[in-house]
Amino acid sequence: METPPELEAAAGEQDEITITNRQYDEEQIIAVDFGPISGEPTLDIVGDTAIVVVDGSQFEFSIPADANDVIINDGILTITA
Repeated sequence: METPPELEAAAGEQDEITITNRQYDEEQIIAVDFGPISGEPTLDIVGDTAIVVVDGSQFEFSIPADANDVIINDGILTITA
């Protein structure tokens, strides 16, 4: 599973955003940490698009076709395939 380009672009623009890719035996995880910001990120999914709003900034990205789950837990966006 590839990291959505929109998330990579957002991470490139803002130093506090960190993206980590992990590959396990039967699972791949993309974790996005929005850093030490004020407020908890929120996630809304509309069709194949995920919308994350955090600290007044909005990030939209197409959910990878092979993703099984997209969630936010403890301020970390996780995409699992």
